[in-house]
Amino acid sequence: MPNTSTPPLSAQDALARLREGNQRFVLNVRSSENPLGRSARQALVAGQSPFAIILSCSDSRAPSEYIFDQGLGDLFVIRVAGNIVAPSLVGSVEFAAAEFGTRLAVVMGHSHCGAVQATLDYVRNGEGSPSDNIRDIVERCLEPVTTVVSAAGPGADREFLMKQAVRANVRNSCDHLRHGSRLLERLCKEEGMLIVGAEYSLETGAVDFFDGV
Repeated sequence: MPNTSTPPLSAQDALARLREGNQRFVLNVRSSENPLGRSARQALVAGQSPFAIILSCSDSRAPSEYIFDQGLGDLFVIRVAGNIVAPSLVGSVEFAAAEFGTRLAVVMGHSHCGAVQATLDYVRNGEGSPSDNIRDIVERCLEPVTTVVSAAGPGADREFLMKQAVRANVRNSCDHLRHGSRLLERLCKEEGMLIVGAEYSLETGAVDFFDGV
């Protein structure tokens, strides 16, 4: 159950709030209402009620709180290279949904993703990973990226492949969350939870919600 008496935002209202925050970020305008600083930290000691869950890449250029112009306690952020889904990451999404009543989960990839590029290099050129742990990340991106490369055929443009692979990888992670967890599947069917896919553009700062909206 949520830790506060305030009803959690609906998935659609939460999505609208993310869109509005990202628009401010793109326009280089920061909200003066975001909870930050000492008083905000103290108010959150007793509990939290994040309105959205963000599963995003660990890339230092893509911090969710900045991208969506949100403050302390607003977002439950899970960061992992390649925004992949593994059991512990599914569990993190489940925890926020069950504990805080958060009804929107966003899988957010981004342009020029290093993990996706490493997977493309492996699929196209057989380039290996420098460690077993990095190889595990590549293997979790492998199925959607391989599908993109196969569909594009030989001689496909490198930039085109990258854009398609980033989105295919996001869709794959969304599908894992929607169908790889009985809890999340039930919340989606019975309690209005949404799991949506998005891509953040490093070039423009804009987030495009393109899957499951």
